[in-house]
Amino acid sequence: MTDHRIGLTLNKLDRIINGELDDVIDALILHDQTAKLEQIGD
Repeated sequence: MTDHRIGLTLNKLDRIINGELDDVIDALILHDQTAKLEQIGD
């Protein structure tokens, strides 16, 4: 599974299809928080 927006690639498609989304959600949260911190710094 690849999310090009945040540059994430996971080779766990079977797990993701079965609902194991923790790695994906954690990466999205980290990306969002990093972007917000960068905006504060500008």
